[in-house]
Amino acid sequence: MSLKKLLKDKGYHRFKLTITKTNHLEIHAKINGIEGTFLVDTGASSTCVGIEAIEHFELLSEDSDIKAAGAGASNMLTQISQKNTFEIEDWKKKKVDLVVFDLKHVNEALVNHKAEKVQGIIGADLLKRGKAIIDYKSKCIYLK
Repeated sequence: MSLKKLLKDKGYHRFKLTITKTNHLEIHAKINGIEGTFLVDTGASSTCVGIEAIEHFELLSEDSDIKAAGAGASNMLTQISQKNTFEIEDWKKKKVDLVVFDLKHVNEALVNHKAEKVQGIIGADLLKRGKAIIDYKSKCIYLK
C-alpha cells in the first residue's frame, strides 16, 4: 500500500509543496480567508507572520513579552495575534495564535538567493496540531 493511500485512509489531507531555490519548503495558505505564501519550518517553534503582513491578513495584534530568534537574528521584539483561522485548501484550524515579528532578515536571505519573499512561517505548533507528515520525495505534506 502506498503512503498516499495509507494516510488518506487515516483521514489525512495531502498538499503539494514547492521547493524554493534556497531548498526551503513553501506552501500557499490562508489566514482569516486571505492568501499568503509561507515557509514550512519544522525548526520554528511557532507559526509566524511578518509584521509587514499585519494589514494584508487583517490581523489584530498586541505587544508580547516573547522574544524571537532564528535565521541569524535574535532577541527580536514580537507581537501576538490570537484566535485566527488558518487554512490550506480544505484543511482548516480555528483559534490559531500567531507570533508577529519582522521577517525582513528571512526575506532578504530568500531574495539574495533569487527566491520569492514569504508572508509567514508555519512552525511546529501548527504542524503538531495537524499531525504533519512531510514526504520529501513526493514534495508534499499530509495534515490531519
